[in-house]
Amino acid sequence: MENLVSSAIVSSFNAKLIDNLQVDVAIVGGGPSALVAAKYLADVGVKTAIFERKLAPGGGTWGGGMLFNEAVVQRDALEILDDFGIGTQEIATAPGFYTLDTVEMASGLIFGALKSGAKIFNAMSVEDVVFKNDEIGGLVVNWTPVERLGMHVDPLVVIAKRVLDGTGHPSEIINLATKKAQIKLDTPTGGILGEKPMFAISGEASTVENTREYFPNLFACGMSANNVMGGYRMGPIFGGMLLSGRKAARLIQESLQR
Repeated sequence: MENLVSSAIVSSFNAKLIDNLQVDVAIVGGGPSALVAAKYLADVGVKTAIFERKLAPGGGTWGGGMLFNEAVVQRDALEILDDFGIGTQEIATAPGFYTLDTVEMASGLIFGALKSGAKIFNAMSVEDVVFKNDEIGGLVVNWTPVERLGMHVDPLVVIAKRVLDGTGHPSEIINLATKKAQIKLDTPTGGILGEKPMFAISGEASTVENTREYFPNLFACGMSANNVMGGYRMGPIFGGMLLSGRKAARLIQESLQR
């Protein structure tokens, strides 16, 4: 019995990994904008895989505001939450704004992305990008414990037609690309402008506005996009994050069709 269980786990995971060593879209980070993008891409048949460093995907949604596991969204994002089956409650004193349970939100986004056909690989870190013919062409991945322990273990490569940086505030993948491949981004300076301090209304709008392609085949969404283009942070209001993920999916789909 023990051998059967172990064998089933190894063979099933190996089959999943082998099938996703070449994808249409590789998303780094499993936060809310990335999960939304993954669902909408998978919904239209785009082969999509998320690589999440932590054991639990969901990004900064689980803890809500300072461990009060509630968050706020605005009316514009309700359609997306409905697509995932996530409930909300309108705030009586602030019409057009809604609270939602962040545990339901995180688990609902994860479940929705998976059920649409996206794959999630947790406890995997991205240590480099594939760079060929002056284009981003995939990711270099390893186990997060290997990375954190500093073990000398060679990584594996995931080939992807498009890469989406959903790593949040650090913009880790675009940071890697600018430093190692020395690429020039589609920003006023050609580099990462850096995240500005808290200004919720501006941050919500700029999160969506800054979601785009910054280098051939390399996109950013959510707080990663704000960091690249110098947008403000917004705290535990998530409408902009959800809308950013939907916009990223649309832009990437259009890019693949071209």
